[in-house]
Amino acid sequence: MFGSVSTSTDDSLNGGGEEQNTMAENLENFIKNEPKLQSALTGISIRDASTGEKIYSHLGDIRLRPASNMKLLTAAAALSALGEDYTFSTELLTDGSVKGNQLNGDLVLKGKGDPTLLPKDFDTFAKQIKDSGIDEVKGDIIADDTWYDDMRLSPDLVWRDEQWYYGAQISALTAAPDEDYDAGTVTIEVIPGEAGEKPAVMVTPDTSYMQVKNNAATIAGDEEEDLILERVHGGNTITINGTIPAASSSVKEWMAVWEPTEYALDLFKQSLKEQGITWTGEVKTGTAPANAEIVYTHESMTLSELLVPFMKLSNNTHAEMLIKEMGKVIHGEGSWEKGLAVVETEMNKLGMNTSILKIKDGSGISHMNLLPPDEISKLLYIVQEKQWFNPYENALPVAGKSERMAGGTLRQRMEDQNVRAKTGTIDGVSTLSGYVESKNGDTLIFSIMLNNLFDEDDGPSIEDKIVEMIATHE
Repeated sequence: MFGSVSTSTDDSLNGGGEEQNTMAENLENFIKNEPKLQSALTGISIRDASTGEKIYSHLGDIRLRPASNMKLLTAAAALSALGEDYTFSTELLTDGSVKGNQLNGDLVLKGKGDPTLLPKDFDTFAKQIKDSGIDEVKGDIIADDTWYDDMRLSPDLVWRDEQWYYGAQISALTAAPDEDYDAGTVTIEVIPGEAGEKPAVMVTPDTSYMQVKNNAATIAGDEEEDLILERVHGGNTITINGTIPAASSSVKEWMAVWEPTEYALDLFKQSLKEQGITWTGEVKTGTAPANAEIVYTHESMTLSELLVPFMKLSNNTHAEMLIKEMGKVIHGEGSWEKGLAVVETEMNKLGMNTSILKIKDGSGISHMNLLPPDEISKLLYIVQEKQWFNPYENALPVAGKSERMAGGTLRQRMEDQNVRAKTGTIDGVSTLSGYVESKNGDTLIFSIMLNNLFDEDDGPSIEDKIVEMIATHE
């Protein structure tokens, strides 16, 4: 995609000449005069992609909140520790004996961290049982999520985020409603009716695990939509209040479920019923019996393939499941503590100065993560030499590409620039780090971290202007 950067040591790269000073002066003037950056923190680091030489830095050595730029570290650590061909498995196990069409024992679905399980996959599990000749289970139906620990939410998650897809609970056995793979969520679509009527509500997947309390009303078509969707802490009832205009498009939201293991179990139970399979025991969560044998294993897509929805769409659940998976594989414990220890180890191996970093999760949703822009740009330089760089680079959003799994979070930004970069947004924070092709065809690495903004939604337009200054510099 990008041309190689000249290894020339002329003044335009080493900071001593008029050309580089012009870029530096333009950036400094912009930071100084942009009203929305007043009293905010603006961290910028720019490197030569060929040599790694730092050619501009503004607060580059200051720790700032990275938001989803944290995923740049998580993805690199996962590729290094697990490998680009790594897959997640989900196992179907039985104990006891089969006599005729009866299983005299328990049927167990054991999750091992696959964030891409869809409703159709549970249908496949059930069909495997049916195809083996079993249509009655003389025992329990068990969902086993013990591959990871039972801490569902990262410690620094803001409480109001837990109902939304980006704050979904983490379980080794979970399910996604569609091929965005937002594990642990359902989609809620509110469809307007005639004025004065209640709107229709569609839940996907169609599961009894989620209940909807619809208090909304359809109003005249010339009024504004004002819907509020909420899931109360500790439950799976979604309340819809407010109004939607009769002539408007439907409103669709991704809402996190409470206890995703039981959500997956409910989907499995539905699939078993559809196959005509009955059982005499309980449907419950638990641990597979020690003597249980695997009768079927489902493998996920490879890590290199998973990185596409993970990075393009900035999927927080993928990030945190990767953290727990690294902890499980490397240290035998699927926890944030052990997984983040792997990230630190891998970042050390890659040459980052971890003594000046603060890493609290894999997604960047924590306001306690702290990274200097210079360290992010350093990482982006170092990974270019790794054998797994192609899937890493391919996973980055591409500016101006309209396809969802190409442009991702940059598909409506910087259409006139050749940019691959990771976005990031949390309250008061907007970040963008990646690679840009300059006017003369060279590749530059940049990390832009804006902290303490009054409105984080102001960040993208500011970042785009900064990237344009970098790209048009010869």
